[in-house]
Amino acid sequence: MSAEIDPCSPIGPEQIGEWFEYTDVLIVGYGGAGACAALEAHACGAKVTVLEVSSGSGSTTSLSGGQIYLGGGTPIQTACGFTDTPRDMEAYVRMASGSSGDDEKIRLYCGDSLEHYAWLVNQGVEFNPEYYGGKHTNTPEYQSLAWSGNEKGYRERLVARPAPRAHKPRAFWEDGGATLMATLRKAVEATSITVHHETRALTLVKEGERVIGVLCRHDGQLRAWRARCGVVLCCGGFIMNKDMVRKYAPRLADATPIGNPADTGSGILMGIGAGGAVVNMNEGFISVIWYPSGEFCKGVFVNQQGNRFVNEDCYHSRGAHHCLNQPERKAYLVVDSAIYTEPPMYAAAKVIEVGETFAELERDAGFAEGTLSATMETYNRFAAVGEDPLFHKSPEFLRPLDQPPYALLDFSIDSGVYYPAFTLGGLDTSVDGQVLSASGKAIPGLYAAGRTSAGIPRNAEGYASGLSIGDATYFGRRAGRAAAR
Repeated sequence: MSAEIDPCSPIGPEQIGEWFEYTDVLIVGYGGAGACAALEAHACGAKVTVLEVSSGSGSTTSLSGGQIYLGGGTPIQTACGFTDTPRDMEAYVRMASGSSGDDEKIRLYCGDSLEHYAWLVNQGVEFNPEYYGGKHTNTPEYQSLAWSGNEKGYRERLVARPAPRAHKPRAFWEDGGATLMATLRKAVEATSITVHHETRALTLVKEGERVIGVLCRHDGQLRAWRARCGVVLCCGGFIMNKDMVRKYAPRLADATPIGNPADTGSGILMGIGAGGAVVNMNEGFISVIWYPSGEFCKGVFVNQQGNRFVNEDCYHSRGAHHCLNQPERKAYLVVDSAIYTEPPMYAAAKVIEVGETFAELERDAGFAEGTLSATMETYNRFAAVGEDPLFHKSPEFLRPLDQPPYALLDFSIDSGVYYPAFTLGGLDTSVDGQVLSASGKAIPGLYAAGRTSAGIPRNAEGYASGLSIGDATYFGRRAGRAAAR
């Protein structure tokens, strides 16, 4: 067999000299989706094997902040004094997913949120009944409940009562992902599930139309695993594959890829080779950070025409989405001396001009005469009476910028500002993780979950922290159960 194996070209069983191991459910990838798929398949009585390319478990989940988007009235929400319903959660998530959202996945995910919370707790995940209400990218200490999206936004409040839904396992600051995976790994180790590390899946094995196994490189040799019931691909997205990003999601090509080094799209390519369709491949999470602490949310974003384009108190992924939509992807933040502080460490945005008046700032920064100054005059006039009729910024962050000198900060993606990104497209799947063909037919024996599939989160504009891990863990469970059946 050639040393160069194409993941998009599955092989037949006749090309396998000898099966290395037989199992019922074979899971490729040991992140949040893979661990949950394994636990549920095992609970259904299946013999389960997990293959992981790295030397340890965790994948992208362990590198994340660990927030899980849960709601509907979880015990933590109730303990912190918040009221939420599955209906409000569903209305918000449906709006956040946009026109490309999967209605059935959203309905099930939100309707089962309380059950999923209880399942995670049963696996040993501990949530701390403490709420953090500040403007941050995660809870800065051990708090488990926070706002993580645009739930309090003007348009969102018209369709759903806002409630904080980011649930981080009890862990300090950004250690939530590592803590979550350590807990899931402990749950896996308490079972008879077999895990093989340093095992790279190369391509699928098909017998007729059915996927029956995976060919891997393990211990320096080509070895094949046979799955009697199903193969579940939980291999992550493709943000680390520059060629795939340029081909499918060129908008993200200049961003800083975040995630696991193994997020190379291998699972997606194997699924395509088996006949699976891909959806939402052009979309991804992308962020630019102008908070914490929230002071810069009182500033004003403008483009190179001097026009404002977003409410500055929005979630940072929505802000980045709109920054990239501006002409030549140029975006700037106007602040005055009352709110200026050192830009957040995540961003390090540069001050490119300072002026005693908006007219001076406009002239020295090269804006057309009467553009930036007109925008700021309009903004200040309304802010002085507590109004923002154009973008409906929250009163919490609405105040005139009237304390000179004024500064212009460069938040353009080509300025060196940190724009982290990961992909949100992948294999088209049913609610039970079955990989679907372009005609909507299930590929027998093949399942996918996590960022290998296109799940609940579908775009940067509506993204809320926790949707990816929530989606991966919940639909990983469903895929594991379905494969075991």
